[in-house]
Amino acid sequence: MIGHRGVKDLAPENTLVSIKKAFELGLRWVEVDVKISQDNIPILLHDDTLDRTTNGSGTPTNFNYSKLKKLDAGKFFYRTSTDINIPTLDSVILFCKEKNIGLNIELKPNNGFEKKNILAIANLFKNYNFDIPHYFSSFDFMSIIELKKLLPKSSYGILIDNFDKKITLEKLFFFCRKYTINYCGINKNILNQELVSKIKNNNLVITAFSDKNFNLKEAETL
Repeated sequence: MIGHRGVKDLAPENTLVSIKKAFELGLRWVEVDVKISQDNIPILLHDDTLDRTTNGSGTPTNFNYSKLKKLDAGKFFYRTSTDINIPTLDSVILFCKEKNIGLNIELKPNNGFEKKNILAIANLFKNYNFDIPHYFSSFDFMSIIELKKLLPKSSYGILIDNFDKKITLEKLFFFCRKYTINYCGINKNILNQELVSKIKNNNLVITAFSDKNFNLKEAETL
């Protein structure tokens, strides 16, 4: 079981507070969303802008981290001022390393800064010599391809919300074979036994995700 953005319904998402709460609850993997600041520091943020989850406004690439870390990243959750800030990916890796927590990093759209984001993440992981359990995932095929060139030893997963003409099951399998992708993350709304069997027959590890947290019965069924 992987904590979504830490444990986003119990603490402010994509913060160290949320990741620490996940650890206290016994989760040994967490998922986080990563973007970059104007000075190319990987930070945790889900949305395109700062507006929903901080008291700031605009895109993170418009600000150096020295400005971003002064924003309140907990007020939206607690409805009162906090000293919770936007963490760097560096600080999250250090905590996960200390507690032996696995880290699933989702590569988010970055408004034209995708390649800079990937390069910054790759440089950071090279500094740590890959010594924490981790894998990268994304809805964006190109982000996976580009990062895999820089970090070929890491594991990767492609995320699928739904299948359509653009993304068919056959195209998914072709992509995974060509680029040696290990994981396939599927929206729980389209998961069924037939799909699970086909994915397993293609030697892929299946993960399930949802906009809302799973209850225990759902998790056990999945």
